[in-house]
Amino acid sequence: MGQVTGMQKPSVEQHRQLNAVHSAWDTLAQSVLVENVRTLQDLVQEMLRPMLKSWLDDNLPTLVERLVRVEIERVAGSKPHQPEQSDSLF
Repeated sequence: MGQVTGMQKPSVEQHRQLNAVHSAWDTLAQSVLVENVRTLQDLVQEMLRPMLKSWLDDNLPTLVERLVRVEIERVAGSKPHQPEQSDSLF
């Protein structure tokens, strides 16, 4: 394909070739957009999942232990558990 430079008018063949290239790019772009539709929610969910997993791995065992201890004391009628500084979630 010859190159269009300066003020030259594209030939009929160059015009057809440019249209074919443009059409091919449009078709490719449409297929990529249609097949890979991802919402902002999908992206945020993907980013937050490892962070949430890490937080749960670090905090869930302690949280469950504390809540189970409080519930056992409540059911057993023991002295109510006095919350400690380390009992807070955050």
